[in-house]
Amino acid sequence: MTAEPMPMPGVGDMPTHEGDLKIESHGFEPIPESARYGSLSRVFTVWFTPNLVPAAFFIGTLVTLDFLKLGLVTSILAVIVGNLVGSYFVGLLSTMGPKLGLAQMAAARLPFGKSIILPGLLNWLSCIGWDAVNNVFGAVALTLLIPAVPFWLALIVIVGAQGALGIVGYEAIHTFEKWMALVLGAMFVVLSISIFGQADTSLADGFTGADQIGAFIAYVAIVASFVLAWSLYASDYSRYLPAQTDSRKVFWYTLGGMAVASIWLEILGVLVATKATGGESSDTIYAVLGGNGAIIASLAMVAIFLGTIAVNALNDYTGSLSLQAAGLRVRRVYSAAVVAVLGFLATLYLQYNGDFAGSFISFLLFISYWITPFVGVVLADWWLRGRNADPRSIVDFARLPTGTVGLVALVLGFVIGIPFQNSALGYDWGGPFNYVTATYLHGADLAYYVGGGAAFLIYWFGARRTVARA
Repeated sequence: MTAEPMPMPGVGDMPTHEGDLKIESHGFEPIPESARYGSLSRVFTVWFTPNLVPAAFFIGTLVTLDFLKLGLVTSILAVIVGNLVGSYFVGLLSTMGPKLGLAQMAAARLPFGKSIILPGLLNWLSCIGWDAVNNVFGAVALTLLIPAVPFWLALIVIVGAQGALGIVGYEAIHTFEKWMALVLGAMFVVLSISIFGQADTSLADGFTGADQIGAFIAYVAIVASFVLAWSLYASDYSRYLPAQTDSRKVFWYTLGGMAVASIWLEILGVLVATKATGGESSDTIYAVLGGNGAIIASLAMVAIFLGTIAVNALNDYTGSLSLQAAGLRVRRVYSAAVVAVLGFLATLYLQYNGDFAGSFISFLLFISYWITPFVGVVLADWWLRGRNADPRSIVDFARLPTGTVGLVALVLGFVIGIPFQNSALGYDWGGPFNYVTATYLHGADLAYYVGGGAAFLIYWFGARRTVARA
């Protein structure tokens, strides 16, 4: 007896060509081959534009912190290495979009089955958190540009714009990112020239020997964590591409767009790190470029405002798909609106909760430690399947397997990585957290590599007899 082939599930409204800005009611379900469209160049811009953001600049300014104290050359090398490492994995996962026609969390139902509830909800919360972090940058920029505008009103403007893009969906986001790549790219060229004039090239390493190596690896981890977070979004923005799209080109366009933008902004941050104000980076950029009344400083605030909308539109859209992939029966457009609203509330908390820099680093590092175990599981499963699968098999939540092996690999990968972490929260909690890093590794954060590698191996050997090649 052979099983009957599963029919393609029903679909909601979806864009059919570039510039089609109808509201996308279609959710996490596979995109039919007949509905596929789009050019590869937009893969570059959809990852280039959202990384031209003050969060990347802020990461560059962190090199002067007491536990890093990196010199100019060391910092720039760490920025390049960290971005290439993080972008590499996003590029790999982005290739799943054309193959399956699935968003990233929906595709993760293949290894996780019903256990997708955990990573799906974690990513949904992460999208809200990133919304909040970026919103602070954008709202502060708008208040600096127009002092009469209070923070809460600036925040409403930003949330309204990004929420609208997230609600309209895939094509609205791709169209916006394409045009903003030109606008923001031109703006940041002008801003870069001005920032180079303020650069402090005397920045020197504060540690030597093993301590310097440890600080270098720790900073690479911070840099990589920024782009690694996009691994959870990767195929969301390539799933409408035709199935025959060259996977190698999808990989390189993804890696290139992301790495170029992040390296660019982070190096700018490194160059003026000694002039950082200690607050969030909109203040730093504004001060470095001349402050109140300076045209170039005002231009920077406009760029930050637009960049915030560009990056958070992706958070709202991916958040909407993650909630659906986790098994919750909610329409995608409503889910996107909920992410935007909760991001608004979380922003107010961040803005009025003391040390922004400390909160940012703690958030950025600790929530990212589960990402590489997740990536390890998804890639192991994808390669065990011969990089192909029937996307219809993941649609009905009730028919999914339990996904025990995937869940165990994810949890064990995270746990195994705990002693290798270097996080502020880990030092607060003590015990096994940060133990190996603090005791033997001079602060070098290896948790991403250890946790991701462990999860990959656990899943590979635990599932290789049961995962069938498509």
